[in-house]
Amino acid sequence: MPTYEYRCRACDHEFERFQKISSAPVRTCPECKKRRVQRLISTGGGIVFKGTGFYATDYRSPAETAAREKGSRGEEGPAKTGGSKDDGTPKDKKKDKKKDKKKDKKKENGAGKGSRS
Repeated sequence: MPTYEYRCRACDHEFERFQKISSAPVRTCPECKKRRVQRLISTGGGIVFKGTGFYATDYRSPAETAAREKGSRGEEGPAKTGGSKDDGTPKDKKKDKKKDKKKDKKKENGAGKGSRS
């Protein structure tokens, strides 16, 4: 609900009222009790967003946002493109790792077979 400013044209008393938008404007002055009150056009208050659901970047200055983006790009290194599965390991080493895993599985399975009585 907005706060409206009023001024009495008879005694120049200024006051504020917290009212619904649909409420009728105040007509009687609380000081002199005359019906010469006029609603003033005011600047209004700032909007305050409370609660979750708002991003921290919503109110940053463009300069700060640009500086953050520039700093984060330098830390990430080259961007990966094409959606490849390459993790940077040479292919020969990848093959060696696969062979080692297969050998380990065979050893585990083989050890269990020889223990039958």
